[in-house]
Amino acid sequence: MAKSRFEYVKQFELEDPLLPHCWIVIRLDGKGFTRFSELHNFKKPNDEQALRLMNRCAVEVLEAFPDIRIAFGESDEYSFVFSKTCKIYGRRSSKLVSLVTSCFSGNYVRWWPEHFPSQPLLCTPIFDGRAVCYPTDHILRHYLAWRQADTHINNQYNTCFWALVHSGKSRTEAQDHLKGTQTAYKNELLFSEFGIKYGLLPVMFRKGSVVTRSRRQKTVKHAEDGTAVQREGGEVTVTHEDIIDDAFWETRPDILM
Repeated sequence: MAKSRFEYVKQFELEDPLLPHCWIVIRLDGKGFTRFSELHNFKKPNDEQALRLMNRCAVEVLEAFPDIRIAFGESDEYSFVFSKTCKIYGRRSSKLVSLVTSCFSGNYVRWWPEHFPSQPLLCTPIFDGRAVCYPTDHILRHYLAWRQADTHINNQYNTCFWALVHSGKSRTEAQDHLKGTQTAYKNELLFSEFGIKYGLLPVMFRKGSVVTRSRRQKTVKHAEDGTAVQREGGEVTVTHEDIIDDAFWETRPDILM
């Protein structure tokens, strides 16, 4: 680009690279999704099609960004974990957050008709994004464990709350009824009053969604000059499993490599 006397304005741009050698987590959250879900008649406490739409968008994000090792989603939230060694866009926070957020939001609109064929999209779905760096595998695992534990806590509460509301209580009465209650009480309430065994509810509701690639297959292609170029591939899949205990990580050591 030719230089001009106006080029000095570039000095006002701030560089925002994220810390090197750290895991980068881009976490997205729906903005105003309580109203959005009511406007579009989402089932309470969980709308399976809405969750599957979120998962579809997450798959699209992993397809677009090969540096993402794992993603975890619950409700209207998704976390995407970029590898410690990735250098994509110079690890600039603004670039990564804006691109992942726009990719996810665009696909939410794109795939809406497939998941809600009889429900028109009545307003624009909006997601905010943030970037956080985690310096060690241990801390990253604790972050993901925190989000999965949050999934269970929120889902158990919401299952009880909406069971009470559907039984005739007002929202305020349901909140007061559950205030200060513990896990054991909530499980007993669901079973004794509503015949719901919490442990038999769909795993996606209780544990959230885990998006990964199949074990990486390294293929060797030869460039025109004869040098070998290694490329990694793998099908992106969505599962619903425990990522808090060691078993998941022992069977998928490639994620943290």
